[in-house]
Amino acid sequence: MSRIRVTRPAALTALAGVGACLAIVVVPSAFAGTTTPAGGTCTIRPAEKSSEAPLSCLGVTASLDHLPAVGEQATLTVDVQAQADVKHAGLSVQLPPALRMTGGESGLAAPTTDTFGQRTSQTLALTPGTRTVKLKVKAVAAGPAQIQADISDIDRPDPRRAGHDSVELTVGTSKGSSDKGVSVTKADAAPVHGPGSGARKARPVTPKVAAPAPVSARASAPASPRATAAATSNAQVCVSGTFRNRFQSAEGGSWNGKANRDEPVSNVNITLWGKPTANSGTQKLATGMTGNGDGKFNLCYTPSASIISQAWVEFQTQAGRMWSVVDGSGRLYSTATYSLNNISGNTSLGNVYANDGQSRAWHALDTLNKLWWNRGSTTNCWATSQQDGHCTPITVQWYPGSTDGTYWTTNEDKIHLADNDPDSEHTTVHEAGHALMGKLYKGWWPNVSNCSPHYVNRTSSTSCGWTEGFANAVAFHTFNDTTYYWGNGSSLNLANDRSTNGIDPGDACEARVATALVDVWSQVDGGWTKSNTMMSRTWQSSFREYFVDDRPDYGLDSGSTARNILYNHTIQY
Repeated sequence: MSRIRVTRPAALTALAGVGACLAIVVVPSAFAGTTTPAGGTCTIRPAEKSSEAPLSCLGVTASLDHLPAVGEQATLTVDVQAQADVKHAGLSVQLPPALRMTGGESGLAAPTTDTFGQRTSQTLALTPGTRTVKLKVKAVAAGPAQIQADISDIDRPDPRRAGHDSVELTVGTSKGSSDKGVSVTKADAAPVHGPGSGARKARPVTPKVAAPAPVSARASAPASPRATAAATSNAQVCVSGTFRNRFQSAEGGSWNGKANRDEPVSNVNITLWGKPTANSGTQKLATGMTGNGDGKFNLCYTPSASIISQAWVEFQTQAGRMWSVVDGSGRLYSTATYSLNNISGNTSLGNVYANDGQSRAWHALDTLNKLWWNRGSTTNCWATSQQDGHCTPITVQWYPGSTDGTYWTTNEDKIHLADNDPDSEHTTVHEAGHALMGKLYKGWWPNVSNCSPHYVNRTSSTSCGWTEGFANAVAFHTFNDTTYYWGNGSSLNLANDRSTNGIDPGDACEARVATALVDVWSQVDGGWTKSNTMMSRTWQSSFREYFVDDRPDYGLDSGSTARNILYNHTIQY
């Protein structure tokens, strides 16, 4: 069965009946918008035609007049298109470390430089039409490179008043050797050896459930929380270290500069590859996972002699078999360390960093780890509706420069993230919230109406308010906040009560549903596990069904305390 493509945000087309096959359902992006464009006339398409990305009043395109090799210069042209008046439009341009800005004739601010490259920005007053900015850039290093350009309405953060574009190229060492595109699915570890600026304490993780099953275990089988194995024999050869990722985060940043982060990556599948002897072929010597919260690993192998001829460690974007990030061809990303020769005893690699070109894939993977540990399931699967040994995973598709996002589909049970989406942990978890609801509902999906388009602070329909509100609530519950962050660094605080202006009242508004849900979970239910258990047994098409019809039947409070919470968020039953 084929998937029906519709302009995002999509009305959710569902087949009626319990357990129906929903191969044509497309669940649209997180927070499709906050306000309707004036006159509804904006038509700029920020993504490929087959994507569900919303049409926008602002757009940006970036292009090079030619592909420079190391030592060569090129002209970067950034065209900003507007179909509405925007008093404060923020234009941001970022170059990778392999490229440098030269000259100051662009009119943009002087660039800042850090380990992620160079950034420059400018606030523009736009009227309908096109504004062009040109920059001179110079290639200073060979390898994969990505140029990024973003435009957004600073006063009105909204995907319909924003645009993103990128240029991917592989810089060559000699004239004519550079090429379009990048290949980063399999790559070497980044050449850095210690936490840089942006390192922060890991989020506190209190394991309430089992860790994801190691990949060597039976498919989907649960595993107890596991400490990485240590050497138990003098004959063993062990390779240890800490796996980390440097990335840019929308959370903690802004439209003209995201926060630089340097963090360990948890629960990553890892393999020790090598040649036990000089004459042997490559073998899988040991497997395991990085530690939860610290990214530590220690892989051991007992050779026939006391020395291993050659060994290296490979990290893949998969956690057991419970969640993964793949490229456009469905392949896992992998980062490999350099080869160790003639090793014995214990060898520490220190800090091993994910390849820079894969940074967003690893960020998305580690974001799902944050949801896993507090997912509200009574089984060792994502949802209580699934039993141990029969779990289905969450899969994210992402690749550099992707315009195929942002949405989740039921036929694939796959999340599609566009280029800079992983920079927003809220976006990743929002889409995972749709996948989680799909698992709770065992593949059934409500018949959703008036959801194309939908706006986070405007009335849509009770069915759209429920499905989108639940996904929003999953993100808010995971990060204990009510602020949504987009991949470009813009954000919007959706905290509300009866006095809040700018957010429509009632259960057809997803912002109201989302904040009411998280308050009920935290103030009445003592968490969301009981609620999720109920949702795995009876399925809802609206917040009213959830609260009025089903909560009392499953012993969840719908009395005065809970109703007062809803009343505070303008929902009355």
